[in-house]
Amino acid sequence: MLKWSSLTAEKKSLLRLGASFFLFGLINNVLYVIILSAALDLVPPSTPKGIIAFCNIAPALAAKIGWPYLLKGKIQYARRVIGCCLLSFVGMLVVALYESLYARLLGICLASFSSGLGELTFLQLSTTYSPPSVGGHSVGYFASGTGGAGLVGAFLWWEVRGWGVRTGVGISSVLPFILPLTYYLLLPRPATFLHPGMSRTYSTATVPEAIEEEGDGVETSRLLGTEPSGAATSRLEKSVSLSATDKWRLVKPMLMKYMLPLFCVYTFEYTINQGVAPTLLYPVPDPSRYWLLSKIIHSVRDYYPLWQLVYQASVFLSRSSISFGLPPIPERLLPAPAFVQLGILFVLVIESALGIFSEDREGRSFALVFLLIGIEGICGGLAYVNVFYRINQEEPDRSTVHNLEQAKQEREFRIGSIGFADSSGILLASLLAVPTELELCKTQVSRGKTLCKGL
Repeated sequence: MLKWSSLTAEKKSLLRLGASFFLFGLINNVLYVIILSAALDLVPPSTPKGIIAFCNIAPALAAKIGWPYLLKGKIQYARRVIGCCLLSFVGMLVVALYESLYARLLGICLASFSSGLGELTFLQLSTTYSPPSVGGHSVGYFASGTGGAGLVGAFLWWEVRGWGVRTGVGISSVLPFILPLTYYLLLPRPATFLHPGMSRTYSTATVPEAIEEEGDGVETSRLLGTEPSGAATSRLEKSVSLSATDKWRLVKPMLMKYMLPLFCVYTFEYTINQGVAPTLLYPVPDPSRYWLLSKIIHSVRDYYPLWQLVYQASVFLSRSSISFGLPPIPERLLPAPAFVQLGILFVLVIESALGIFSEDREGRSFALVFLLIGIEGICGGLAYVNVFYRINQEEPDRSTVHNLEQAKQEREFRIGSIGFADSSGILLASLLAVPTELELCKTQVSRGKTLCKGL
């Protein structure tokens, strides 16, 4: 009876943990997706949509560089969560209340900084949970939430865009308050999973120190089932921070293994989304020839949000692969999604510039674009969840196991440092997207296809 009760409690804790990290991923990223999906509505038609992408990622990149690489010491998770909530709320209000281009770009920058810091924070938070199966559970559901954010954000803007920017964005500005509510009311603390009833793959000596509650001392030895000596307690309580040398030692082996594949995937992916997709336009479908398609596309402006919806749906499925119970892809195949993305980019550029099928066969063109954007989203999602899952599962450096606080900070830094790769890839893509969109539109106009000029 006791064993069954304990097992039930464990399952409930895992369910709460998964739900918490899913909500963290969903809410933290949903505003980012709404802004990308609303790009056509936030700026004048003559403004390249790549500018939105740039302002939506550059501040996030600054947060992902500033916090793990430049700041030192313990992470105050509660303060970060509250800060991210307030920044997102203010940023979206600015976008909703002001119509000038520069004010909206400022609001987007605030929301972007919050999103970048939030993603970094929640991924680092996942490393405070042991054993590794629990930490992987956290990452899997967080990635699923970020994928769900893409689907929810794109669909939400599809539904509310008719209400205008002020109302649609204004309504979305209240969503960030779900983050602190989840953190304080739903999220189980790491100590919940540190008990003899749960199996471990790490030895006691390598279990990361539990997350600190602000204002409370960390009783690491009590959680691990041992009583410390006075010297050990002093060592645990001593302030620890990673030096620049420590951080370079941790980053160096991850450059080719994790960072380069993630950088390439996101460079190709967002070049497609922001530079090529806005030019993948076709005439409004004739109901007599394309009955179903005509129910979805009512104007040329509907194509871009639809491509975003297809992309985000496929991202959700692939980012949820770990939480669905599918095995992670082999480590040697982590670069594969980048090569597939490059091929998709090439084909879609040809389709936009020259047209693979004749103009009277737009149904085939639509089907091709639909398929390729779906594959694009699957590749991007698989790259994201598998890279962060594998980093979360890496064992601590054996040279630091005597200092649990240092081991904890190293695990937090490892997973936090990777965000630089995907965000810098998105930033580069936003710079490439502006001339790409303009040149593709010019090429279309030169062959008599002027739809891109009417957006």
